Amino acid sequence: MRSHKNFLLFLFALGIVFVGTLLRPHTGAGEVIAFRGSILHFLDDPAVSQNSYHYFDDGLLVIEDGMVKQLGHTKELIGALKPEQITDYRGRLIIPGFIDTHLHYPQMEMIASYGEQLLEWLKTYTFPTEKKYSDKGYARSVAEVFLDQLLLNGTTTALVLATVHKESVDAFFEAAKKRNLRMIAGKVLMDRNAPDYLLDTPATGYADSKELIKRWHNNGRLLYAVTPRFAPTSTPAQLEVVRKLLEEYPDVYLHTHLSENQGEIEWVKSLFPGAESYLKVYETYGLVRPRSLFAHSIYLDDKDFSTLAKHGGAIAFCPSSNLFLGSGLFNLREAEKYRVAVGLATDVGAGTSFSMLETMDEAYKVIQMHKAWSSHPAQEKPLSPLKAFYLATLGGARALRLDDKIGNFLPGKEADFVVLNPRATSLMKYRMAKVETLQERLFVLQVLGDDRAIEKTYILGQAWH
Repeated sequence: MRSHKNFLLFLFALGIVFVGTLLRPHTGAGEVIAFRGSILHFLDDPAVSQNSYHYFDDGLLVIEDGMVKQLGHTKELIGALKPEQITDYRGRLIIPGFIDTHLHYPQMEMIASYGEQLLEWLKTYTFPTEKKYSDKGYARSVAEVFLDQLLLNGTTTALVLATVHKESVDAFFEAAKKRNLRMIAGKVLMDRNAPDYLLDTPATGYADSKELIKRWHNNGRLLYAVTPRFAPTSTPAQLEVVRKLLEEYPDVYLHTHLSENQGEIEWVKSLFPGAESYLKVYETYGLVRPRSLFAHSIYLDDKDFSTLAKHGGAIAFCPSSNLFLGSGLFNLREAEKYRVAVGLATDVGAGTSFSMLETMDEAYKVIQMHKAWSSHPAQEKPLSPLKAFYLATLGGARALRLDDKIGNFLPGKEADFVVLNPRATSLMKYRMAKVETLQERLFVLQVLGDDRAIEKTYILGQAWH
């Protein structure tokens, strides 16, 4: 009898191990593979640390079962590996996968729409486009292309807005799960100041969001974001519902827009006359907290930055869309001063490229213009290439509170990474022949690079496409 009982306990324990193995991201049971090349990753923000990164001119990234096992100089690690375990990318640069902290997948089809600033752009282009996403088949077809575009550009994690329709969220997450991606998304909440065909109610928004959270949050590598579009399209009753969802599910995200456009800010003042600032609207409803991500945040004062720092809110810096819509210039130095976490974002479709390299280039220009218009230009510094690459990798992971999982190559991290070809075009090849330092090399990639510089994207150690 005892032996029979012990045998059943053994089978039960074996089943737990088997299920755990199935749930863990992996490339194959116990599989060890390695990648050789120049390797760069960040340990801290270059703006605050003198030892913010590790760079290996001839490095080896060792991966076991989809997770980072070791990183170091090739000469120190290669002896433990067989030649067939190593993929050789010498002459290339291996970095963690890019992390895009704010973009709209339904707006991919309206990228490069002409001639409007934010509020008119929403009415003219955005809302009519988003109407289509009640059709799950249509949403699925766009989600497939959208995710392929991210991967073609080396982006392996993103915080994404869907539309007000549940179908748009299901379509996105299904496509992301099929690719085994770490993605965050959510249903947009809007119960006023939008066309009737895009409005929900506090009750339906709550019920739909709760259903989607239960279905998708922590489903594999997927995470959920409660997503009021922005304060003007949510009534106080709906913002209370957002608070309720965050209290019921404290590990989900809050994703919205903040202080992008002067006309938008005046509109918020008229809708919430008792609030002393745009950010105060969100703070009043308990929406400024860890895992709260506010896109744009251009027109913030010292008190706003202090509030974000106090509550652990983060910012998505969207240089391309801010320039395209004529919205303004983000004050990165002020965010650094208050130690507010910042990630880089393409903000497609007002942003004009899926490429984080091109977005870094736009960020450099924004900071240059901010310096030119500053009342204290001597205190302003250009955006260094190290800081730019930090914002696109570990900085984004920190903004999303995912730096325990992604963002660099410390042992135990998920092995999402990208292989960059610094000589992908004839001009880049010519220019790279003239560089002497790592920072010069990174800056040429930042300014001249685009999707052509992405030689390969890897998800959990496995090559995509």
